[in-house]
Amino acid sequence: MNPLHYVDSNMDNLILDLQTLIKQPSVSAKNEGIEECANLVAKMLKKSGINAEVLRLKKGVAPIVFGEIKSKQNPAKTMMFYNHYDVQPAEPFELWVDPPFSGTRKGNKIFGRGATDDKGELITRIKAVEACLKTTGDVPCNIKFVIEGEEETGSAHIEEYLKKYKKKFSSDGVIWEFGYVDAKNRPIIGLGMKGLLFVELSVTESIRDAHSSLAVLIKNPAWRLIEAVTTLRDSNGKILIKDWYDEVTPLSKKDLKLIDSEPFDENVFKKEFGIKSFLGNKKGLDAKKALVGDATCNIAGFVSGYTGDGAKTILPGSALVKIDFRLVPKMDPKTQVMRLKNHLKSKGFSDVKIKIFHGEAAARTDSSSPFVSQVKEAADKVFGKSILNVSNAGTGPMYPFVEILNASCISIGSTYMFSRIHSPNEFARIDLLKKTTKCICLIMQNFAKH
Repeated sequence: MNPLHYVDSNMDNLILDLQTLIKQPSVSAKNEGIEECANLVAKMLKKSGINAEVLRLKKGVAPIVFGEIKSKQNPAKTMMFYNHYDVQPAEPFELWVDPPFSGTRKGNKIFGRGATDDKGELITRIKAVEACLKTTGDVPCNIKFVIEGEEETGSAHIEEYLKKYKKKFSSDGVIWEFGYVDAKNRPIIGLGMKGLLFVELSVTESIRDAHSSLAVLIKNPAWRLIEAVTTLRDSNGKILIKDWYDEVTPLSKKDLKLIDSEPFDENVFKKEFGIKSFLGNKKGLDAKKALVGDATCNIAGFVSGYTGDGAKTILPGSALVKIDFRLVPKMDPKTQVMRLKNHLKSKGFSDVKIKIFHGEAAARTDSSSPFVSQVKEAADKVFGKSILNVSNAGTGPMYPFVEILNASCISIGSTYMFSRIHSPNEFARIDLLKKTTKCICLIMQNFAKH
């Protein structure tokens, strides 16, 4: 039996293991079940024949689960799988059809928080390695797993882990923690990720909320904050902060050609989200370029005053807004923070307080890298066709892996693009889990040959 046939005949075990992982809550935002899930993942690695240990940085920091299996036939090359075992909070619970940590199976789908992001993806990697070990007694190249527990809260300590365990984690290439599959069942092979800067701006005017009739005398902090926020970008999404784009390198002709060739069904996308048009009325290539290469300034939340049912005539004492900026290559989060601070000061908003939650740089792998062709060849064979994507529109801690480990990173996986990740009723498709597990088997083989 070869590894691909093993995957076919052992799907029941894959499904059972995924359900077991989903049933173990691991919400990093609330520190719920983190230790328990780390130990469960280590146990699963060992059950599949992979040496595993739980690594710790310091008290209060989620542990990393490290797995390793050395190749007898090819000990000169090492591939790493980077994944995470933590998940997003499941709220609002009332919108879930089945309990979020039940792992309920319905036909071709497994429902639950983390079903795809990222427990489903992790299972495909583990089972691919298991398939090789069970059928050949070896793996095509050295394999390492780095599975963290803070990805959903910004991977605050991943850089420290990479520096502390640099030698232990050394690798020649990294298969990233996820990969999208489009509406036509084609895997999107991601060669990069945008960076992120998450901040909170706040204004406090008075020591308590007041009767709204006093708005003739007391300044309203909500209005003040709205005035400040509207200076950050224009109606088409262009960021107006001085020098914000200074270091950005324009997309190359090769990148533009790849972007242009990427299929993107605007009508399907709009229907999924119930929208009529894109920001700035973007269409065609401009819409695809924006997903890959545009920086963003997004209001993630705005809180002030009374937001309950009915009316309450108050003048709030304070207001705050949470903003995430997506960054593109060459944008340094620390530099962008200083530019944001200087902007607010120059516009007369020195009273606006700034709290920095998280900053992460962007990273990309060159599309001409041999690693890219190795992954694409495997994906094409299993899925029939795959799509190269210059950069994912989202963010992950890819930059420190490239910078510290000097390893190229590529995203590929089983996440159906409308699988409701981070939302109620998240699900994984079993057919895509099977195909991705097979694809990972072939990627290891291709990687080992070159």
